[in-house]
Amino acid sequence: MKILIAAAGSYGDVAPYTGLGARLREAGHTVALAADASYAQLVRAAGLEFRSLPADPRREGSGAPGGKRELMRRAAAFVRELGPGIAGAAAPGTDLLLLSATTAPLGRHVAEALGIPSLDLPLQPNAPTGAFPPVVTGTRSLGRWGNRAAGRLSLRIVDRLYADGVRDLRAQLGLPPASARAVRRRRNADSRPVLHGVSPALVPRPADWRPGLELVGNWWPYTAPDATLPPELEDFLAAGPPPVFVGFGSMAAGARDNGGSERLAATVVGALRRAGVRGVIQSGWAGLSGPADGADILTVGEVPHALLFPRTAAVVHHAGAGTTAAALRAGVPAVPVPVTADQPFWAARLAAVGAGTDAVPFRALAAEGAVERLAEAIGRAVREPSYRDAATAVARRMEAEDGAGEVIKAVESAA
Repeated sequence: MKILIAAAGSYGDVAPYTGLGARLREAGHTVALAADASYAQLVRAAGLEFRSLPADPRREGSGAPGGKRELMRRAAAFVRELGPGIAGAAAPGTDLLLLSATTAPLGRHVAEALGIPSLDLPLQPNAPTGAFPPVVTGTRSLGRWGNRAAGRLSLRIVDRLYADGVRDLRAQLGLPPASARAVRRRRNADSRPVLHGVSPALVPRPADWRPGLELVGNWWPYTAPDATLPPELEDFLAAGPPPVFVGFGSMAAGARDNGGSERLAATVVGALRRAGVRGVIQSGWAGLSGPADGADILTVGEVPHALLFPRTAAVVHHAGAGTTAAALRAGVPAVPVPVTADQPFWAARLAAVGAGTDAVPFRALAAEGAVERLAEAIGRAVREPSYRDAATAVARRMEAEDGAGEVIKAVESAA
């Protein structure tokens, strides 16, 4: 089959689909991945054809913290461009569309126009359930009825967010008017499968989900069989005990915008040294940098988590879905520092399975006592064996999962 995967957003929203695409290619399919142009090298390194989507998440400031209204404004500006981009990327001859949570509300209409099937492959458990509230609204349970009601409300908010884009796209494609909500209802009515790239070891499948909604396990960013860590990082790892990794991905972009990246880096360095551990700081979108002459702390760019995390003592991260899963896969304890969206949900799940400390909210890193608070959490994650024991137990369960294999089965069924 000729398959197009469409994914949009930050690195963590795109990278897992490179590994999935590589597995599909190994299974004999022709695979292209459509994403923002900044991910072209990432996609091609996985042996996939790259097709460009027009929406740049950095230009819209999607990694910067902000209130809910501002977040919605940025999201609306971001997705408005996606519809025509997905339609253009789905060149004639495409047999199947595989859609991320961000691209699905638009990609379904492209699939309808082309007369081909599509499959939703979200990275978050976003279907309404009584088991927990919507993953983007926080961690406070409203009870089973309240959680389900909030989940349905969350979907209506998404519908409203995409409404203009859906209307314009259907007109462009020559389709009659139909809302995203109506299309989703049709898909639910015939129990279309939705495969979530989430480990049931971290989030048990809700008992009240309809048939077809499944948590199949993670798919992972592509890592070449001969990939290695940079020599400077290898030398650092060999020079002492396992370090603590600190990285906030795209989520610390606001620190740079507000001139606070140096303060954030100073907080991180101070906390690592106060905790008495060596550190690896990932620069990320904020451009964080540790001391240039510090023998105990090294600054790195983008490196494969699959190669680095198993060699660390703990991982301090923004609790994005992908980084959370990567740390657990490595059997390494975590200190979650959530910023927004689904990150508090993943931070709470880490604490629930015992593999992470209580969350240190990102905003707390700018408050008085930030160094002491972060250092205390790092110290507990590194020195209390229960955290690593719990992470190791989850890692064993994840090792038995094959999320990409489950997608391949669904693709062959669609064929």
